[in-house]
Order: sequence, then C-alpha cells, then structure tokens
Amino acid sequence: MKLKALFNLDPNVKVRTRFAPSPTGYLHVGGARTALYSWLYAKHNQGEFVLRIEDTDLERSTPEATAAILEGMEWLNLAWEHGPYYQTKRFERYNQVIDEMIEQGLAYRCYCSKERLENLRKQQENNKEKPRYDRHCLGDHGHSESEPHVVRFKNPQDGSVVFDDAVRGRIEISNGELDDLIIRRTDGSPTYNFCVVVDDWDMGITHVVRGEDHINNTPRQINILKALEAPIPTYAHVSMINGDDGQKLSKRHGAVSVMQYRDDGYLPEALVNYLVRLGWGHGDQEIFSRQEMIELFDIHSVSKSASAFNTEKLLWLNHHYIRELPVENVATHLAWHYQEQGIDTSNGPSLIEIVDMLKERCKTLKEMAASSRYFFEEFEQYEESAVKKHFKMSAVEPLEKILEKLTALSDWNLENTHAAIEQTAAELELGMGKVGMPLRVAVTGTGQSPSMDVTLVGIGKERVLKRIQRAIDFIKANN
Repeated sequence: MKLKALFNLDPNVKVRTRFAPSPTGYLHVGGARTALYSWLYAKHNQGEFVLRIEDTDLERSTPEATAAILEGMEWLNLAWEHGPYYQTKRFERYNQVIDEMIEQGLAYRCYCSKERLENLRKQQENNKEKPRYDRHCLGDHGHSESEPHVVRFKNPQDGSVVFDDAVRGRIEISNGELDDLIIRRTDGSPTYNFCVVVDDWDMGITHVVRGEDHINNTPRQINILKALEAPIPTYAHVSMINGDDGQKLSKRHGAVSVMQYRDDGYLPEALVNYLVRLGWGHGDQEIFSRQEMIELFDIHSVSKSASAFNTEKLLWLNHHYIRELPVENVATHLAWHYQEQGIDTSNGPSLIEIVDMLKERCKTLKEMAASSRYFFEEFEQYEESAVKKHFKMSAVEPLEKILEKLTALSDWNLENTHAAIEQTAAELELGMGKVGMPLRVAVTGTGQSPSMDVTLVGIGKERVLKRIQRAIDFIKANN
C-alpha cells in the first residue's frame, strides 16, 4: 500500500513555503530573515506561506516562546495562509506513518541497549571507522514489540543523495556517510528529522528555505521522502548572520530578538528592509517598499557568504522610515512607546503632531517618546548643562519680557508666538539665541526641542506661562 499525504490543500498552488521555528526561545534576527525570505519567495510566485511550530523538544519548548514567535511574525507583518500547525498535536499522524513503514520494511525496531551501542561506537573509533549503527536488529531476533525499543529508518546503503540547493548549487552526500536514523524514541515520541519530513509532505511544501545549519539534515530527510514516494521540495540554505566583528551574531552585539528592536524604537518596516538586504540585493538599491521586495526577490540571488549585521545602517534606515512613512503609521507605533514609558498623552498635542515635530531629529521612536515628555507632563528638574549655559541672571529680563508678551496673546498660534519672541529680541536689542535658548530651557527643561513657536503651541499657553515664571524664580533663587 502506498502511503498518502494527509492534508488536502489546493493542488493548483504551484509554490508553498514554510517557516518552522522551535519555540525554545524568542524569534531571533536570523530566524526572522529566514521567515522573510520564505514569505517573499511564496508571494513572488503567487504561492502560499505556512507557519509551523516545531515543538517536539518538550523539555525546552514553552508557551511563552511560542507567543513571542507569533508576536514577532505579526509585528513584522509576515502573514501566513496556513497554520500555525503544532507538531505536538500531530504525534498520532507521525506514529501512523512509522507503523506503516515498519510493515513495508522501510523501517525496523531496534532493541540494542545503550551499553551495546557505546561499545560499538568505541570499537569503530578504535578501527578508525565512521561511527554508525551496524543493523544488528534488522533481522528478527525474537524480541517482543512490548520490549523497550526505538525505530530506525532503513537508509539506503549504496549511491548518493544529490540535490540542487537554490542558494549553494549542487550538493552530493554518499549514503555511506549516513546512519540508520532513529525516527521514534523508546518513549514512543517521533524524532525531529522524521516529523519535519511528514509535515513537509502533508503540507505540500514545495520550497524549504532555512539556515545552513540544516544542510546535514537534508540528505537524511530526502531519503525518507523517497522511501515514502513523496515529492522532494527544492531546498535553499541561507548563510548565517555575523556581528560587526565577524563573529556569529549573539547578545553581545546588542539586540538579537526581533521584539527587542521594537522595544528599542525601531519600526517593523525598517527592520524588514534591513533584513532583506542581509544576503540579497537588487543592484545598488538600499530602500525597498514591501511591494518592490515581492516583485524583485529571487531566492537564487541570495548570497552564499555570511552577512555582517551593521546596527548603524539599521539606525539610518529607521530614521528614513520615521521621516518618510505616513505620519499616521508612525504615530500608531509611537503610541506603544508612550504607554511603555508611562506617559499619559491625553493632555497635549496629537501624536501625529509629535511625529511631524520630531521626525527630523529623532532616529528611534523610543527617543521620540522620551524627548517629548514635556509636551504632556511637568518635569522635575532642568538639564544641568542647559542651566549652566542659559540660566544666568542676564536671562531674567528676556524671560520676563517674553512672559509679558505671551500672556497678552488672545490667539495662541505659531505666527503670534513667533512674533512675540522676535519683538522681545528686537526691543531688548538681543540676538534671537539670547531669548530663544533661555525660553527653550524654561518650557522644556532641556536645550533641545523643535522650533520655539512649534514647541510653545504644542505645550499650550497655560503651561508655558507657568513654566516661564517657574524658571524666572529658579534663576533668581540660584544666582
């Protein structure tokens, strides 16, 4: 009897890719790039994208990690047509296939003890042979099925596994290098390499995009697929990502979790644009819209070489997207940062106005939220360096004069506030800086802000007047 794939997915779909993370931790940058390449290849070919959670490592897999992966995928806007599927919910299916493989002679039960296997390994090492199982249990040794045993796949002994990797080209591995892989453990649980094969078969996966650390698994998986008479997907193994120093990307290089980039104030559009260029390109183009990525992406153009992660370049891209994306889009992401920093934005300018005011000077949304706190709430103290530079006794006169003029305004707008500052400078025969800088520190507590008319209007008349008076009192008390 020929085994059959389980799912009845649309046979007219020519390309179906998948992203299959293990929920033993957060969604890291390397995994996110793999997911992006897989997603883009499906979209480029009008195909479908499958999300699968490979949670067979019961000791290390956690619901928190699963939630973090899903959150990361949603934040990056990598939507899937099918899934998420969970391997732990498919054990019955895997075991059904294994039982049928045993019946057909494609797999066999192995009753060897750990001691026997250890002695075999030592003996092979002493003989300078490649350690591999000797098929001791392939014949019938009178064991009962109820005795503890594993199930091994009967790997071909002759010939080679040859496949054309979409990134690396032709790869050939001799079957003599491969062992009779354990596909079911003593406790009855199927192993990773076997679950992956059945999943790819059942889910109609045509292209497997994954990290180069899986290359050694591929020949084993291809042999199982052949034994099942299942279609062989096209494989594409992408290179690792290194840090700026050429070492494998890790926590010491900064954020490696996708959601840490959100927490640090990056836009998903910036991270996606940055990740797509880590190993793929289209001429010298650096900035790609989502649609351009879909139209131009080709897995065969992905580089075989490792990529170096450059945080400065990502920061540059983030600033570009803060400036160029629709302000409503940026404001939506900015709202999360205000909430995270405990800033109540109900009393102050709209977030769209904040983005417009600060997008030229702020490279991250975290910075934008922190540096605009004075628009929404009172500050406890002044920036020390700004006080030293701009809060001398000579600042009292221009502050008192501007307070008088701003108090008299009946219409609080950009034109009138700007005119009040200019008139103060003219009447006191001072440069604009001698009026504007003490005023800036008085109303924001810092020496940095958008132009003063914009800042004054954003903060509002009542709070501006109180803050100027507070500054005057502070200068007099401290000089």
